[in-house]
Amino acid sequence: MFLTAELITKKRDGKKLSEEEIRFLVSEYTGGSIPDYQMAAFLMAAFIRGLDRRETTFLTRAMLESGRVFDLSSLPAPKIDKHSTGGVGDKVSLVLAPWVASCGVAVPMISGRGLGHTGGTLDKLSAIPGFRTDFSIEQFTEILRGNNFFMAGQTVEIAPADKKIYALRDVTGTVPSIPLITASILSKKLAGGAEAILFDVKVGRGAFMRTPKEAKELAFWLCAVARQFKVKAEAVLTRMDEPLGRFVGNILEVKEALEFLSGRFEADLYHVTEYLAVRMLGLAGIEEKEARRLLSARLLDGSARQHFRELVRLQGGFVGAVENPGLFARAEYQIPVRAPQAGWVWSLDAREVGLLAIELGAGRKTVQDKIDYTVGFEFLKKTGAQVEKEETVAFVHSNSTVTGREVAMELGQLYDIRREKKKAPGLIIKS
Repeated sequence: MFLTAELITKKRDGKKLSEEEIRFLVSEYTGGSIPDYQMAAFLMAAFIRGLDRRETTFLTRAMLESGRVFDLSSLPAPKIDKHSTGGVGDKVSLVLAPWVASCGVAVPMISGRGLGHTGGTLDKLSAIPGFRTDFSIEQFTEILRGNNFFMAGQTVEIAPADKKIYALRDVTGTVPSIPLITASILSKKLAGGAEAILFDVKVGRGAFMRTPKEAKELAFWLCAVARQFKVKAEAVLTRMDEPLGRFVGNILEVKEALEFLSGRFEADLYHVTEYLAVRMLGLAGIEEKEARRLLSARLLDGSARQHFRELVRLQGGFVGAVENPGLFARAEYQIPVRAPQAGWVWSLDAREVGLLAIELGAGRKTVQDKIDYTVGFEFLKKTGAQVEKEETVAFVHSNSTVTGREVAMELGQLYDIRREKKKAPGLIIKS
């Protein structure tokens, strides 16, 4: 038995915690014996003083073992998962999972909700009426067996400690910590029972890792700690300086994912998603040329979209909206954003876009906040595009004209437009 205050003090003073001490903190907090304010103090101490690789492995194991772990050994297909470290407009998982699943690879995907200025896959899925991410492990396993993928959240069975700590980090300024990010991601991903994990580590203004150096460090930690659990791991660094794809906002991003699966997509979203899909198939033993052929065929013949439709059906969602996206709810107002001058778009700060999305109601400021799934942004022009003065460069989707107009003015100011031509940067930084 330990005293929580002493463990907080120990970490505050830069000392290392044992596996037993970390396990105590996690289990007692999950069970309700340690209050939020003490765990918040510990998280801040860990954020400032850091956790070493061994402490991070201990924290990962404690959060993983706070719940149950999938046993997928009876499934013959290769079991490969993917995780993004968080971005703005990052609806890749919604496309990638069914696309890879349609190629014969099992994708047991456990995801999280929005964190800080970034969106979350679970929030996007929750925008589908009736969609559930809280089935039992046995039920999820049957979904995987029948459709080659599931998309789950941290239920009471799956890494419940991380679910509770994740929400606290989001509102206490302790998000961008490599050890805490590593333990959070892996406690969920390892619970899913995958044999291999591909990490999409975002880097840039809209990512938690702002520089390639930071992103490489996180990629190294994720892979190194994952391998301590006998899981094969690889990482890809992708750029997150501006929103990915055309839309930001939960329903808007689900609809964009459905367009992609129907063969209509933005070039940047396709480039990143296909690259990651090829790498996932590579982890399953499929060589690159064959992987690209398979992916192209499954997109063209509708198999990828059918897998997504079947997932929605199996997880209780409204299939009619998948078949006819016009049935999704939509925001009452679409407010145009005008270019302040003619020229070329040089940048569109993804982090600031994410923060504006929260102001609009697409994300949370506090744990208790309710999300408005209908609101968000549509971008007609991004980096590298030529614009005329007063041309519409974006739309704000809002249910309040006052808030919508205020956000539209701020969004317009985020556009850095110059006279000189700008080429859009490459999205894959390192593989």
